This record gives sequence, C-alpha cells and structure tokens, in this order.
Amino acid sequence: MGVSVNGLGSGLDITSIVNSLMAAEALPQQQLKQAQSDQQSLMTVLRTLNTKAAALGTLAAKLALPAAFNPLTAASTTTGITATAGTSATGGSFDLTVTQLARTQVDVTAQLGAWPTDGTGAPATLTLVDSAGASTEITPASASLDDVVSAVNASGGPARALKVAAGTDATGAPLYRLQLTSTRSGAAGSFGAFEGTAAQVTAGTATDLMSRAGAAVVSPAQDAKALLYAGTPAEQVITSATSTFTDVVPGVSVTATAAGVGTATTITVSADTAAVAKQAGDLVTSVNDLLGAIASNTKVSTTSGATGVSSAQGGLLTGDSTVRSISTAITDAVYRPTSNGRSPSEIGIVIQRDGTFTFDQDKLTAALAADAPGTRAALSEIAGRVATAANNASAPASGSISQLIAGRQSVSNDLGTRIATWDQRLADRRTQLLAVYNAMDTALGTLKSQQSWLTSQIAGLPSFAPQNSK
Repeated sequence: MGVSVNGLGSGLDITSIVNSLMAAEALPQQQLKQAQSDQQSLMTVLRTLNTKAAALGTLAAKLALPAAFNPLTAASTTTGITATAGTSATGGSFDLTVTQLARTQVDVTAQLGAWPTDGTGAPATLTLVDSAGASTEITPASASLDDVVSAVNASGGPARALKVAAGTDATGAPLYRLQLTSTRSGAAGSFGAFEGTAAQVTAGTATDLMSRAGAAVVSPAQDAKALLYAGTPAEQVITSATSTFTDVVPGVSVTATAAGVGTATTITVSADTAAVAKQAGDLVTSVNDLLGAIASNTKVSTTSGATGVSSAQGGLLTGDSTVRSISTAITDAVYRPTSNGRSPSEIGIVIQRDGTFTFDQDKLTAALAADAPGTRAALSEIAGRVATAANNASAPASGSISQLIAGRQSVSNDLGTRIATWDQRLADRRTQLLAVYNAMDTALGTLKSQQSWLTSQIAGLPSFAPQNSK
C-alpha cells in the first residue's frame, strides 16, 4: 500500500478522498458479505429445525418399540414392601411373605493398644478367610493400628477395617478396636479373621480374633429370605444377598424394609395408564415443537405503514418447498387413521385449525379402558410413522434438512472465497489510488512553487511612470 502524507504539496486531504472512493469500490464486497450473513442466518434456523426433528425422531422411535406403550406398575398391600415392574412383566398378582432382611457382617476385636507381634518382634500376620475358603494374608508395616487398617484396606480381601476408640487402659493409654466390615452383603459376604498365617489357619493353630474376650460379631452375614405361597404345600423359599428380590416373577422386583418383615403381602401388577398418557402427551408436545418452529419461520406477516399501505414480510424459510413438505409429512403421520381403523382423535390426539395438535388424556384413558390392546397398537403405529417422517428430515447426510444445510454451507463457503478475493482487489485498488493522488499532490506542489517564483519575479520588475506627451 502507498504511503500518503496529506497535502504537503496541494493541501488536499488525500486519505479522506481515497477512503471515500474505496467505500464506493467496496460496495460489491459488502453485498457479498450481506449475502453470506443471510446464508448464516438461514443455516442457524435450519440447524434448530434439524435438532428438533432429530429429538422428535428419537422419542418417536423409542415409543414405536413393541412394549413401549405397555408400561406396568406394581403395588404392594404392605407398608415397608415396595415392588417395581419392568417391561418383561405381565399383569397379575401374587402373595409374598418376607421373613428376614439381608445383613452385612460386622466384627469388632477386643480392645487393643497396638497390634500383636510375633516371636521376632515383627507385627503378627492377619489372615481373612472369605465364605468360599479363600485366604488373604495381611502383614502390617508396624504394630500401629493405623498401619493395620491401611494394610487391610489395601489388601483387596473380604473385609475393610476401621479403628474405633475404646477407652483407656489402667495407665491411661488409649485403647481401640478394629471394626471389620464385609465388602459384600448377604451370606456370601461372611468372613473369618485370624491372628496367624494362612497355613496356621489351615492347621487350626491360628487365633480367631472373635474368640477373644471383648470381641463380638456385631452383625452376622445373612441373606434376605421370603416365602412364596406360604403355608401351602407349594411353599417356596427365595433368597437375596440384598433386601431386594429381583425377578420374583419375571420382570417384577420386590424391596423390603424392617416394617414389612413377617407380614403376608399381595403384589399386584397392572397397566400404568398414567405412564401411557405421559408418553402420548410427550409425543404430541415434541410434534408441536417442530411444527411451531417451521410455522414461525415460514409465515408471512402483514403490516400497515403511516400512509395506510400494507406491506408483507416473509420469514426466513417462506417459500421453501422442502421445509413445507416436512411439515406436511409430520402432520400426515400424526392425524392419519391407523391400519386398525382408529382415528387419532378417538385416542386423544386432535388436530387444530392452526395445524398443531392437542392431547386429551381423558379420551385416551377411556380408549384404553375400552380396548387397551387396540389403543396401544394405534399409538405405536402413529409413533412409528412420526419416527419415519422425522428421521427422513434429520438423518445425517441423507435427511432433507441436513441436505439443505449442506447446500447453504456450500454457498456460504463460495461467498467467503469471493469476499477474500475482493480483499486483495481492494488493497491493490487503494494502492493505485494513493499512487495517483500522491503524484497529483507532487505535481500541484511543483506548480504552486512555480507560481510563487513567478509572482516574486513579477513583483521585482521595475515600474515606469507614464510620461506627459506635451
């Protein structure tokens, strides 16, 4: 770019002159930038529509699965006993009596000031034996109970340790107990704790820590137990390592607390009408979310000016046939009758004059009461049709909205290339203009110098007084 020092020769503001000329020269580039901005705005709207269509497609596909509109709920007649029903459950009832809860084994040792040592003065080995008979030998770094706790917890054995204050001895020195808690609930989490090696445990020469005075098994390991068909020849005992009995019958799990132990309980599994209504309502809401976004970007608004003349303003997507076809496909998928002859309005999905839908839960509840299988089948079919229409719009690469976005992006990229080309063109043009005006400034400066010299020369010429002719 040329360098200009304004008007040294001519007094002209060359920078302002060139800037004014460049503003006119840059108009084509400004038009390109505006066109690119318009493309970016369109892509932003299209990406929003694509996100809404993808969310609708995901929800609808989930609801189109065979058991989606067949949720069940499980109820218990006893406080302290709760039940849940999964997708594999079937309607019906059964009786159950929980007789005991699961427990995790907790042992505490006798009072200790320090961990015992062996004949060499080294810390004695601690061995934990799990319910399967596997032994874990633990050798503390020292006789400090803190080191014992650290060694136990790092061993990966069947129990974890905790040091608990337990008063003082006769000299006032502090005493502690080691609390050992099973890492597993239920009978499978039972363990034994011995002072001695694994070989000594096997030989029967190791000392059982719970055999010492003051030691105790605070909580023995046990499984939860329950009876099916209690008091009948078909009585059956079921167990669980936790207080939840999984799949007591297929798809039904029962969880007990102390309040429910010992009481005969009836578990009833039935259709969850409220859950079906929520699913249908969520589908309608998602459909309206997409249709509303399309409508707001394709509508034409009319305004009246001060002179009373009306003018129309279209949305960013007004006139886009692809977007209109998406709206039509979604609408058709929702309101068209199903293959079993059910009209969506009969099951609570009603189209409005503005093209959106409302959901009537009372109608759906009545339809489920009159024909649950047929109503669920109709809902599933509608969801499947919506999923297809939404996925046709939003699928990566192949979706119609995705293709629109790709096309707009291509246009935007091309405009960006043309804008960059204009940057260089305008820079070159500015250099040319500066060179021209700087040369003109120099020429005018030379002329002004010549003018000044001529003026001074003329002023220095002698003057002659006119002579009288008489």
